Amino acid sequence: MEYTIQKLSQLAGVSTRTLRYYDEIGILKPARINSSGYRIYGQKEVDLLQQIMIYREMGVNLDTIKESLDSKDFDETEALKDHLEKLLMQRQQLDLLIENVRKTMEYKKGLIKMNDKEKFNGFKKKLVEENEQKYGKEIREKYGNETVDKSNQKMLNMTQEQYTEFEKLGQEVLTTLEAAFATGDPAGELALKTAELHRQWLSFTWSSYSKEAHAGLAQMYVEDERFTAYYDKKQPGLAAFLRDSILVYTGKNA
Repeated sequence: MEYTIQKLSQLAGVSTRTLRYYDEIGILKPARINSSGYRIYGQKEVDLLQQIMIYREMGVNLDTIKESLDSKDFDETEALKDHLEKLLMQRQQLDLLIENVRKTMEYKKGLIKMNDKEKFNGFKKKLVEENEQKYGKEIREKYGNETVDKSNQKMLNMTQEQYTEFEKLGQEVLTTLEAAFATGDPAGELALKTAELHRQWLSFTWSSYSKEAHAGLAQMYVEDERFTAYYDKKQPGLAAFLRDSILVYTGKNA
């Protein structure tokens, strides 16, 4: 079946202006232009628009969507499978938060008891799932599924006091890192203090600590641009400095 731009707009619930813009940037071109000058879309374009709208609903920007769709390695079936997995994770997170709110309302009315751990389960679950989406593939390849699963479970089992300390320590790592960076010495007192604080921070989620794993994670901070961007967002070079400090701290800089 074929659709004019007006009909496709009505079918998909997007504006004709959006469809024209998609044509302009080359992400969704019509199948043909008819003799009257109207854009005509076929089944292939309908399916492609669906893909684009799924990506957009998941917060992916148009440049990234276009790059993915234009890639010679793009596999529609695999992409849909990936969409489904992420949507199921989002639904699970939403269900957990809904249950959290429902229990909190009953707790406030005195109808049920709710311990401190239960009050924050949804938020910790969200953090675990966000980290899994961003870094899960690389971390699992580096450390294995069992190690990552244990780390995630340790996060979920934190008490509120532990979670508060975890966040506080994470901020202290960043603050001390900035001060250490200003000295320019990754082997200095402040730099080694940063590495020690970082080790303490990791202990909240790592089931066991090793210098090799610590050094390997530090190297990933530099090799993976997403980690680098996190540490370098305040000042370029922080990620590399942290890596160097941790390598000195662990004795793995030789």
